[in-house]
Amino acid sequence: MKLMQAFIIAFSMYSRIPMPKTTWNEENMKYAMCFFPAIGVVIGVLQYLIGQVLLESNCGTLFFAAVMTLLPLFVSGGIHMDGFMDTMDALGSYGDKEKKLAILKDSHSGAFAILGLGCYLVWSLGVWSEVRADMLGVISCGYVLSRTLSGYSVVTFPSARENGLAKTFKEQAAEKTVRVTMVFYLCAAGAGMLWFDLAKAVGVLAMAGIVFGHYWHICKVQFGGVTGDLAGYFLQMCELAMVTGVLAVGYFI
Repeated sequence: MKLMQAFIIAFSMYSRIPMPKTTWNEENMKYAMCFFPAIGVVIGVLQYLIGQVLLESNCGTLFFAAVMTLLPLFVSGGIHMDGFMDTMDALGSYGDKEKKLAILKDSHSGAFAILGLGCYLVWSLGVWSEVRADMLGVISCGYVLSRTLSGYSVVTFPSARENGLAKTFKEQAAEKTVRVTMVFYLCAAGAGMLWFDLAKAVGVLAMAGIVFGHYWHICKVQFGGVTGDLAGYFLQMCELAMVTGVLAVGYFI
């Protein structure tokens, strides 16, 4: 029963998929992060199936790219993109750690958030317009991998402040269990990619590793730890980088 409550909390928080009501208490939230990558499973399956249908129907390239770009945002409700935009504003301020953290808490979107969102969507449309059917399997597994690494960082990286969403989930999570679960998801996502296509999987895993290293660096150096917004920023950057990596490898095969 506790696991079901944790499942509901994870999907209620990080997706727009309808869920029954449940009590958000310490006991129910202990394993909620364990189900965070499961949302990536849902998105990955939808991306794969809808993508295959669209490509087989010979729809327009721009329409295909738009659907593939927007579908993850519709399922997640844009919660991670909100973190991406807040982080773009904070990084663009070139202020000290305290100023950057204050910007992350500001509900208003500044110029760097808008510019960052625009560049993100344009690049996403560009890379998705070049994606072929044989690339969809590896890309779909990436939605699990991005959430696995994001969830792992929340319970492993030091927290940037004493309150906030990331701090709440970290304090109430069964950290050891969450870490072990994330390792399982990581292995499953990696195995799925390798099963679909070895070369493209290597490209995706390399890009995810590079982005994760960048994420760890800015958390440590510029913010003093992780926040929910930074975790969302990483997730969005990781997913875009992985599609780019698959495309880059695909050009040479």
